[in-house]
Amino acid sequence: MVIGLLRVEYRLHGNESLKDKRRIANSLKQKVRNKFNVSIAEDGSENEMDRLALAVVSVSNDGTHMQSRLTKCLSMMEAVCPEEMVYSDIEFVAPE
Repeated sequence: MVIGLLRVEYRLHGNESLKDKRRIANSLKQKVRNKFNVSIAEDGSENEMDRLALAVVSVSNDGTHMQSRLTKCLSMMEAVCPEEMVYSDIEFVAPE
């Protein structure tokens, strides 16, 4: 079993309220969930209007499949979100 974690951070330019940020976050989270069947949530940036941090988590029995899934997820997140992506990282954990 392999657990994959994708962390992504966006810089939100011209964002004037938490409501606008929530609209962007919810739209992106729903698209990712629908396409890849993964868990996704905000990661520590809930009260900041100019920053959106998201964590995507998935479980698989094949490391190669997990790498492919998270890489495609990252590519899709770059393509569909008009905001500036400033950070991304993929990690894997293989519990014993």
